[in-house]
Amino acid sequence: MTDFKRLAEKIITGKRICDKTACADMIRCDLNELMHGANRIREHFCGNKIDLCSIINGRSGRCSEDCKFCAQSKINHTGIEEYSFLPVEEIVADCGKYAAKGVDRYSIVTAGRTLDGRDLDRAAEAYSKLHQKYPGIKLCGSHGLMSENAFQRLKDAGVEMIHCNIESSPSFFPKICTTHTFDEKIKAIETAKRVGLNICSGGIIGMGETWEDRIEMALETAEIGACSIPINTLIPIPGTPFEELQQLSREDILRTVSIFRYINPEAHIRIAAGRFLFPDGGKQLFRAGASATITGDMLTTTGNNTEEDRKMLTDMGFELAAPH
Repeated sequence: MTDFKRLAEKIITGKRICDKTACADMIRCDLNELMHGANRIREHFCGNKIDLCSIINGRSGRCSEDCKFCAQSKINHTGIEEYSFLPVEEIVADCGKYAAKGVDRYSIVTAGRTLDGRDLDRAAEAYSKLHQKYPGIKLCGSHGLMSENAFQRLKDAGVEMIHCNIESSPSFFPKICTTHTFDEKIKAIETAKRVGLNICSGGIIGMGETWEDRIEMALETAEIGACSIPINTLIPIPGTPFEELQQLSREDILRTVSIFRYINPEAHIRIAAGRFLFPDGGKQLFRAGASATITGDMLTTTGNNTEEDRKMLTDMGFELAAPH
């Protein structure tokens, strides 16, 4: 059985895990030992600072894609609110609300395969105004499989990072989506990197995938060089094909976070959907290797209150950005 304390020190001094066979023991080892090593790696590479980001659902519903987990696909009948791209002033005001609460990042997220035409113009305008008004906040964008020109326009407007989840392993991806491919995801990510944008890319656990799929996803995020890796726990939504799936255990979530930290030692492992499944705001997650989280409302579900998050993390001894 692997000595995870020793493995953590090897990773700190330069070792990198590049194949799934090296992760076999992580699936069945003592969870506390695994978390202890992951936390040590997090402390070394990320320090004591927790990176907070908030998002706004900039365009909701009517998505052409058939992702089985998503409330916003037009193929799934979930009854969510649908609307076109939000007025720029509304986005600026929402960002200001989170700036006053000391978030590090702010992202507009839009439903749909891509962003182009008038909506791309609106997004560029919104990001430009956010960049001017709140220069202390780093801007991220999540707009699907965009063209190189579209990525460049967002970068020129002040966007620093593009979010494009790979969702799962290459082999499991066809079981959750058929209207675009895993390779198309990778192509979009490589295009964004080519224009100089940083990459935020992770996925969802609890969709019926195996532990091997989760490890493959972690290895893929390392391969593409993601500097931020959101880990979402599936929240089964009525009206989606996954509505009857059983909720993952807290132990499985913690183990997944730790595994991602061993494989991606320098990235921000970012807790996204599902943190409310932990009764204390997810304190254990930040002792399992996580160094970042989404705070505030999510896209179609309610997230964690930002004021409560700040108090919890501060009480744990973490450092947070000051209000802007």
